[in-house]
Amino acid sequence: MSRIPRDRTNPAGKRPGKIGRAGKDAPAVEPLNMVHGALPSREVILRFIADHPQKASKRELAKAFGLKGDNRVELKHMLQELEQEGMLQKNRKSLIRPGALPPVTVLDITTRDKDGDLIGRPAEWPEDQGVAPAVAIRQQSPAGRQGKGKAPVAGLGDRILAKIFPAVDRGGPAYTARIIKVIDRRRGASMGVFRTAPGGGGRLLPIERRGEEMVIDPDFTGGATDGDLVEVEIARLGRFGLPRAKVLSVVGSVGSEKAISMIAIHAHGIPHVFPPAVIAEADAAKPASMSHREDWRDVPLITIDPADAKDHDDAVYAELDPSPDNPGGVIVTVAIADVSWYVRPNSPLDREALKRGNSVYFPDRVVPMLPERISNDLCSLKEGVDRPALAVRMSFSGEGRKIGHTFHRIMMKSAAKLSYQQAQAAIDGKPDDQTGPMLEPILKPLWHAYEVMKRGRDRRQPLELDMPERKILLKPDGTVDRVVVPPRLDAHKLIEEMMIQANVCAAETLEKKRQPLIYRIHDGPTLAKQEILREFLATLGISLAKGGNMRANNFNGILAKADGTPHQTMVNEMVLRSQSQAIYGPENIGHFGLNLMKYAHFTSPIRRYADLIVHRALVGSLGFGEGGITPDEEAALDDIAAEISTFERRAMAAERETVDRLIAHHLSGRVGEEFAGRVSGVTKSGLFVALPDYGADGFVPISTLGTDYFIYDEAHQALSGERTGLGYRLGDSVTVKLAEAIPLAGALRFEMISEGREMPAAVRSFHKAGRRDRGQVRKKPGTRPPRGRH
Repeated sequence: MSRIPRDRTNPAGKRPGKIGRAGKDAPAVEPLNMVHGALPSREVILRFIADHPQKASKRELAKAFGLKGDNRVELKHMLQELEQEGMLQKNRKSLIRPGALPPVTVLDITTRDKDGDLIGRPAEWPEDQGVAPAVAIRQQSPAGRQGKGKAPVAGLGDRILAKIFPAVDRGGPAYTARIIKVIDRRRGASMGVFRTAPGGGGRLLPIERRGEEMVIDPDFTGGATDGDLVEVEIARLGRFGLPRAKVLSVVGSVGSEKAISMIAIHAHGIPHVFPPAVIAEADAAKPASMSHREDWRDVPLITIDPADAKDHDDAVYAELDPSPDNPGGVIVTVAIADVSWYVRPNSPLDREALKRGNSVYFPDRVVPMLPERISNDLCSLKEGVDRPALAVRMSFSGEGRKIGHTFHRIMMKSAAKLSYQQAQAAIDGKPDDQTGPMLEPILKPLWHAYEVMKRGRDRRQPLELDMPERKILLKPDGTVDRVVVPPRLDAHKLIEEMMIQANVCAAETLEKKRQPLIYRIHDGPTLAKQEILREFLATLGISLAKGGNMRANNFNGILAKADGTPHQTMVNEMVLRSQSQAIYGPENIGHFGLNLMKYAHFTSPIRRYADLIVHRALVGSLGFGEGGITPDEEAALDDIAAEISTFERRAMAAERETVDRLIAHHLSGRVGEEFAGRVSGVTKSGLFVALPDYGADGFVPISTLGTDYFIYDEAHQALSGERTGLGYRLGDSVTVKLAEAIPLAGALRFEMISEGREMPAAVRSFHKAGRRDRGQVRKKPGTRPPRGRH
């Protein structure tokens, strides 16, 4: 049913005036020259949110404009429409303009301005949004705000959690920030490539985009030789000339995996060395006691993990439900390492774990969230060893519906450590000496339980994207050997579904106990993204229903129509691009991709801080003894969620960039060779081309495509020649020549070998209509090709 359009004008007939800017932490903001209690226009709302990000929740907006009753309802509808149109986006409790900084942001202090004041930039910033905005850091007096408490003080190179405000002075940075706390003091450390200079000493060439060269005096080279990747600290920072630095350590050859992963670790500020106090606390830890624990050591729980896994934080067991009230039902038990017993709130271990947020996985190393004494020993569910755990027993009906669950704090003893391939081989009729005796009593009941649970999953219909994950295999010297796509086995799917259901149980239990927690939340795609996808699918003859109430199964229908067609990969990629990013938050909005209303990460507390918080919440709310959540943690859940969401994005970016650099180094000796590729992205400035055999992509500048006049068509994801009608679309198979490889930047530049293909009629009609408003680019001879990561 359509709604009657609402009158957006001021009922009193007065034009809204300007709204004061929030340069200070003002307790109240009054819109100027407006009738208090009248619904403002969309433009006023958008300007108010831009100027007062700290007042951008529905409640604060209603308070600021004095809205009550029906006007509050109208405001809600207006905000929903602005969000669906892409004019606003959600950020935890607030609304922000696209591209704007959230009210609370993690910043890296990168430089000083001409007056010596500190300047920071967001720790993580999407590449497609251009250069990250600069933020002026407001240092407070040592006594803190209003003379109370101790104000945090930060310096160059530090990472901080900050409150963001629009700047009053429009001549400088767009934002100012007040420090909430210092997350990591990096002591000005930098990394780069050492180049020797005539007469001794040398220079440091930065590996960061915003880095600057530094002079290294002969006495401070630390034994570095030309071409070494080194870590340095600033020895002297003057107002004129280049900074002078001292080499702290030589990482090694730029071509090795160790050096390349260290570039990402440093560039993203990932803590990778545990402080002595953290190591001391971990070394002093003793095995857990039986206090408040049930003895489950006779339950044959087993771990199923990758063959090279060093820590094992989850174990599973399944059996038929003996209850006559649940015919055909199963009971599934998931046990998770009890990290909360060893890592107590506000201890050195806890503070370091929060600073890291999660473990980071590179092709040949792991930067763990917790020291090995905890992660690989005391909390690893080793075969045949007593280990503490939190367990959930879940009952499912024969149709796969979960009908109940209970949590327990236990002591367990893993009956076996299996790899995915080993467990799958046993089920497929090829058991080995270890899995043979386990096949009937343990493995077959697990697979039967998975088949039952799968009925519920199929009914739920989570988003089913087919995006194969590639794995890099390295040589002994740390360089790339080959890239493979490991098969996705039923053993993987079994563990995944059991972990998902355990996560659901954690969220449901804590909600029932009215216990504050951190959810894993995933919002649905905005109407703006849906419209882009809808226009693209229309060019393939696939329809997408209109409306804001989309569900995951709507997208599954699209994927099913594309399955087996030449457009399958292209459609999967476009559907993926239309989705929002999952984050952590203390307010539940559900998980769109999994099609679940209540979801909280519980199953990986060894490697994710969010899971550790959920464990503590369960321990505290269920009366399980020591290690429960504290009131201070509950009060800080907003900030904790913001930090760990940022750190998750940081880890993903570091992992991706390391793979890009490894592949670029691997292919650097093959410049001039031709490769089979696929168009993986279309922009106004050129084409991204993926090399499926290598898991890498590179850029083809539009200036190298030919002499035609190329027009960018966003709806059809195409670049096509106006004169010839030939061009390239997302998903096209092409042949390219490697023109340049830049290992330190992880960048590849290609030249197109394949001729463009004839564009569909819809694209040609786009040209004839002269609709150039979406962007058009003419070949520019002599243009220098873009460098770095695109």
